Amino acid sequence: MRKIVLAIFLLGFTVAAHAQFGIRAGLNSANFSNSDFSSMTGFHVGGYYLVKTATDLVSVEPGIQYSGKGYSTTALGGGDVTEKLGYIDIPVLVRLSLIPSLNVFAGPQASVLVSRDYTIGNTNSTSLEPVRGYELGAVVGLGLKVAAGLNLQASYDLGLSSLNYFNTDVSNRVLKLSLGYTLGN
Repeated sequence: MRKIVLAIFLLGFTVAAHAQFGIRAGLNSANFSNSDFSSMTGFHVGGYYLVKTATDLVSVEPGIQYSGKGYSTTALGGGDVTEKLGYIDIPVLVRLSLIPSLNVFAGPQASVLVSRDYTIGNTNSTSLEPVRGYELGAVVGLGLKVAAGLNLQASYDLGLSSLNYFNTDVSNRVLKLSLGYTLGN
């Protein structure tokens, strides 16, 4: 029994020795799939936990962040329409280091709808009812370690499940440009 406890402790210590926390923020350009809408500019902010392997070739990065999504358009009868959706995104990324400062990454992402601000002309609605409360998706991207813990990344969020938006089959599409800082790097 002591050997099992010791093995679990050593495994946890090894993982913790190669793990680092970080923060990330940046700009979004979001839109819906299967639509003629214009993209909506928003932001994202959150944190991540980077777990490196012994070779630093592959790492796993679970994270959590707030992300603004949505679209804008012009209504048929005239007037501007904006749909601002706020999500908590929970990505689990696998990073592959191509060279020490450059990596590619991909992974699944779960998103939970936390806010909605729909405006058409002078009318406003914050009801979450017309939009499914969650979305399953994928993230792909490219990361660059700059210096002293700073990193840049470009990623694309691809919603894989329907939002059932006013009974229409659409999903989120988001281009993200981010600046991050890994603590203890």
